[in-house]
Amino acid sequence: MDTTLRDGEQTSGVSFSASEKLSIAKLLLQDVKADRLEVASARVSEGELRAVQAITAWAQENGFLDKIEVLTFVDGLASIQWMEEAGARVMNLLTKGSLNHLTHQLGKTPEQHFEDIAFVISEAQKRQIAVNVYLEDWSNGMRSSRDYVFDFLDFLAQQPVKRILLPDTLGILTPDETFSYVREIVSRYPRIHFDFHGHNDYDLATANVLNALKAGIHGIHLTVNGLGERTGNAPLASVVAVINDFLPEVTTSVVEESLYSISRIVESFSGIRIAENRPIVGENVFTQTAGVHADGDKKKNLYVSDLNPERFGRKTSYALGKTSGKANIEKNLQELGIKLNDEDLKKVTAKIIALGDRKETVTKEDLPYIISDVLDRNTITENVKILNYVLTHSRGLQPSATLQIQVAGEVFEQNAQGDGQYDAFMNALKKALRKKGIDLPALLDYLVRIPPGGKTDALCETIITWDINGKSTKTRGLDSDQTVSAIEATQKMLNLIHIG
Repeated sequence: MDTTLRDGEQTSGVSFSASEKLSIAKLLLQDVKADRLEVASARVSEGELRAVQAITAWAQENGFLDKIEVLTFVDGLASIQWMEEAGARVMNLLTKGSLNHLTHQLGKTPEQHFEDIAFVISEAQKRQIAVNVYLEDWSNGMRSSRDYVFDFLDFLAQQPVKRILLPDTLGILTPDETFSYVREIVSRYPRIHFDFHGHNDYDLATANVLNALKAGIHGIHLTVNGLGERTGNAPLASVVAVINDFLPEVTTSVVEESLYSISRIVESFSGIRIAENRPIVGENVFTQTAGVHADGDKKKNLYVSDLNPERFGRKTSYALGKTSGKANIEKNLQELGIKLNDEDLKKVTAKIIALGDRKETVTKEDLPYIISDVLDRNTITENVKILNYVLTHSRGLQPSATLQIQVAGEVFEQNAQGDGQYDAFMNALKKALRKKGIDLPALLDYLVRIPPGGKTDALCETIITWDINGKSTKTRGLDSDQTVSAIEATQKMLNLIHIG
C-alpha cells in the first residue's frame, strides 16, 4: 500500500492540491501499479473531502475503487458518514495499539476501547464499507504492554476485519525486533492478513520492512521519496529494489521503470527536494566520479552491481571534475560521438581538472565548449600573456580595471575606468599597448552562451568578432565567469594580430 497521499502529506510543509492528489493517484495505480493507496485522513478539511471525491469518482470509472483507502477514527458515525460523502469504500481505522496511548490519550479501559471499535466496524459493515484496523504505537505496545496487544488481536480476530495494520509509529524498532514481533504475531494468527507500516526515525525503515517480510508479513506500507511524519516512512523505490534483489520468494506488482518518474513528480508537487545521493532516485546514484571506476567499467564492468540504472529508467553517467580520469572523459565523448587524439585528450582532461579544482560542475554538455577552447589554443602561439588583473564594480561608482600584461617578454601595467568591467579592462589594455605603438582592432560583435539545458554552473563561452586587417575574425573564451571568458577571448585576439 502506498500512503504518500496520506502519511506522506503529513511531512512538514507538504500539502497537495486536489488535482495534484488525483494526478499522483492515477500514476501510482496505472504506471507504478501499487496494490492499494491510502489517500487521505477523514474529516480533515473541505479540500481533503473534494480531493477524495475526485479520486473515488475516477477510481469508480476505472475499476480501482476497492484500492482506495482512507484513514478514519473511532468516532462513532462521524468518519463513516464522511467516507460515504467522499465515495470511499475502504477505511483504515486508527485505534490504540499500546496501553500507554490508550490510557493517557483516550483515558479509557481496553474493554471500553474495544466496545467503541466494535460499534464502528458494525456500522461500517452495514454500509458495505470494508474495514482495516491500525494499531497505533503497536511497536511500543509490543515492548511495554504485550498482554494488551494480544488481548486486542484476540478481539480483532473475531471481528469482520480485512487487514490488521502494524505501525512502528515512532520508528523505534530494530530489524531484529521487527522480525521477532512479526513472526510471533503471524504464527499466532495464521488466518489474518497483517501489514507492516515502518517509520524512519533511526534510518532503519527499509531494513525493518525487509525483516518484516522475512518474518512473514503479508503487506507493507511505503511512500514515494520516503515522505512522512518527522523523518518519514519506508521509501517506495528502495524497498522495491531490496525485495527484487534479496527476497526472491516475494513478488510485487510494482513497475521498477516507473519509480524515477513518480519520484520526480512527487518531488515537484511536494516541494521537498530529493537528496542527490538518495538510493535509486537520487540524481547522483548512478554517477561514477572516480576515473578508475570508468576504466574498470570499460574493461569488464568491474564497478557494476545488480542495481542496474536501466531497471529504473535511468542510465550510468560518468562525472567530470578533478577526479576524472581519461576513461571518464572518453565515456562522455563516446556518447557525443567525438574522438580525440591522445595529446588533445590530455589537454581536455587538464582543463576539466582545473575547473574541478575550483569546485565547478562540469557536464557532458560542456565538453564541446572545452574541446573548442583547447583546440583553438593549439593554433595560437602565445606572444602576449595577460598576467594579472583586478576588476571592480560598485553601485554608484564607475567600474575600473587594473591589468598587468606581458608582450614579448616585456611587462606593462595600467588601470582605467569604463562603462562596465570589460569596457574598463579594454580601456586599460589600450593604454598599456599604446606604449608599444599598438592599436587594437575594432570589436564587431560580442556573444555569450552557455551549454544547452541550463544544468551547469561551470562554463560560459564568450565569442567576440574582431575586424583584423579588414577581415572578420572570431575568438572564443571559456570560463565560469562571463567577464573572464571575454578576457580569454581577448588574449587570443592579441596573439592573432602578431604582437611581438
